[in-house]
Amino acid sequence: MTVPALLPAPLASPVAASYARLAEVYAGLRIEEPLRDERLPRGAGWVGADELAAGGPHLDAFLAWDNAQVLRDYGTQARTDVVASFGLHRYAWPACLLVTVPWFLDRRVPRLPARNVAFQRALGSMAVRVEEFACLPGDPAADLPGARVVADEEALRAEVRASLAEHFEAVLDGFGPRMRRGRRALWGMATDEIVEGLWYVGALLGEEPRAMAELELLLPGTPKPYKPYAGGAGFRELDGTEGPDGAPRTTRDRATCCFFYTLRPEDTCLTCPRTCDAERVRRLTAAA
Repeated sequence: MTVPALLPAPLASPVAASYARLAEVYAGLRIEEPLRDERLPRGAGWVGADELAAGGPHLDAFLAWDNAQVLRDYGTQARTDVVASFGLHRYAWPACLLVTVPWFLDRRVPRLPARNVAFQRALGSMAVRVEEFACLPGDPAADLPGARVVADEEALRAEVRASLAEHFEAVLDGFGPRMRRGRRALWGMATDEIVEGLWYVGALLGEEPRAMAELELLLPGTPKPYKPYAGGAGFRELDGTEGPDGAPRTTRDRATCCFFYTLRPEDTCLTCPRTCDAERVRRLTAAA
């Protein structure tokens, strides 16, 4: 009798455990990694980040979803730059987590050029192909294909900044002309998505203080921001909003505004530069 040859087990992804942990605490995003010989999904609602970066019909179709959502939910036609800002936010917030969550949880930083990411917004799904990643000395994943060992924590933070900059340099080229904002404002929006995404997920993981501390080191913002980013994490305490443990609550001021106020002037985001501290205290106190 012929004994079938055993096929080698597929190599473990260096970021699979991080993405699985993210899915446990945040049901709004599922991340899949196709096998090495599989293409990233296309069609059926999927769009590649490289297709968004190209700024053509794929981006038109992507933003048509945002335009329809505004009309349905608010009964008004938003400006084209506002629609584009909404669309960028809804892509960038989860896309940043593809890099920041593995760094935060496992000290591994994937490089994800736009060609290696696809997004299905209706399902809350992303597909990624990790061909290269950075890690620290002594990481068991250092022997995997594509691993690049860096010297220390600051070098790893530089890899986070570089990975996200490479990805968004392309994506912002697509969205930028629709948003009618300068490059600094576009990078300010990317900065905000990096910070507020991991801040939120850190709280879900029960590690909000560590997430904030890590983000302050990643994007200190002073004396000058790391280019091309605009600003930093910028966390600060609000007086009069002590939680159950007696500790003051934290806020930050976004580097940019998403323009939601153009639809509902009375309803700004909690970290919007248009929202005064008194209003932030009122909302946080009411929520508590």
